[in-house]
Amino acid sequence: MYNTYYIYIMSNTNNTTLYIGVTNDIERRVQEHKSGQIPGFTQKYNCTKLVYYEKYSDIDQAIEREKKLKKWRREKKDWLVRTINPDLRDLFEEFSK
Repeated sequence: MYNTYYIYIMSNTNNTTLYIGVTNDIERRVQEHKSGQIPGFTQKYNCTKLVYYEKYSDIDQAIEREKKLKKWRREKKDWLVRTINPDLRDLFEEFSK
């Protein structure tokens, strides 16, 4: 069976805060962030906009990538996001079509 895992970056509406996570169901997980169902960082800082994601078939690779990105400086994270999403639009619309 083929599984898909995602590392993803959420931001707030002003694009001043970033959250990096990993999931096996990006639609469900982003919806949880958007609805504020998950207590913690994303709820506190209103990170409701999906600005970046990567797909993986191996959970260990996804977790490794998540840990690596979390160690990056903010400038490098911003650069990464803007490589695929220069306008910082909410990419969740791609999943809800």
